Amino acid sequence: MRRQKILSRGFIVFVFALLVAPWAAAQQYRIVRADYGWRDQRVDVTQRLRDLARRDARFRMGNSTFGVDPAPGHVKTLRIFAKAPDGRDRVFEYREGQVVDGAMFAGWGRGDWGPGYGQGPGDRGGRYVILRALYGTRGRNVDVTDRLRQLARHSATFRMGNSTFGVDPAPGHVKELRIFARGPNGDTRVFSYREGSVVDGSMFSGWGRGDWGRGNWRGGWDSGGGPPR
Repeated sequence: MRRQKILSRGFIVFVFALLVAPWAAAQQYRIVRADYGWRDQRVDVTQRLRDLARRDARFRMGNSTFGVDPAPGHVKTLRIFAKAPDGRDRVFEYREGQVVDGAMFAGWGRGDWGPGYGQGPGDRGGRYVILRALYGTRGRNVDVTDRLRQLARHSATFRMGNSTFGVDPAPGHVKELRIFARGPNGDTRVFSYREGSVVDGSMFSGWGRGDWGRGNWRGGWDSGGGPPR
């Protein structure tokens, strides 16, 4: 009789596990992107996180993990932006030194997530985080970061010029838009667009959300590390 009860309980547990397993899998979040840093001083670490995930289910993270310190002197965080099975957005934040457990993320060990996997318009983006945008010429230019943010929320691409930004900072001269951005390794890059050309936001992280360029970077026209590779 006692053995029968044990077998019966074991069977119930087995059946319960079979029922719960699909539900648990369905609760996993799919990663959209990840960044690391402090406040607006952040770098995109989606690719690096993918590399780590393929090797370890769990790891303790910090500057040495990502090979960069985007905000020296500050305690940084890893933010993992993900989507729930019902399409809702969720942000998982880990303080520097904490352990990251990939068990809750779908496809963690395979690395089949990030840019290009299940992204909506607001998640469109790539490797570079925008710091600031200037429009004009070397001698006469204006900050158009806020206007660029508004444009990004409405369109992935657009053709730009005086009418786009509502200003002509250097009448009679061919102007350019310069977007200063931080790459995944913490280096600053300059993306230059001649007046009348098309701007494509696909290479910029968080383009459609506009969660970038909040004023913590004050570089000028000639700042940055040259054109993107």
